[in-house]
Amino acid sequence: MSTEPKTTIRVSFVTRDKIAKLAEQEGKSMTAVIDDAIREQERKVRWQKVAEQIERTKQEDPEGWAEYLAEQELWLGGPSPMRRTAPEWEGLIIPSEDGSADHAG
Repeated sequence: MSTEPKTTIRVSFVTRDKIAKLAEQEGKSMTAVIDDAIREQERKVRWQKVAEQIERTKQEDPEGWAEYLAEQELWLGGPSPMRRTAPEWEGLIIPSEDGSADHAG
């Protein structure tokens, strides 16, 4: 048992039942399911901010973005023949035909 202080939050019965079902399916406590959901949402928000910053840089400083891509190519040895995107960037960055990266959406 955790020694952390606890509190009660109000959720609908439907939400409570969904959390309980997920907890049972995953063999976790309801608190662990909620903690996981919060971490996932924080991750999504963080990567969305990164994608927005990339887009802003591309719009506001296209020369700087081009320099970044050229430097990246030097460091990485050019575009991958498989054009594989790192898992954390999937859906945010889509390789274009020329090997540069475009923001999804």
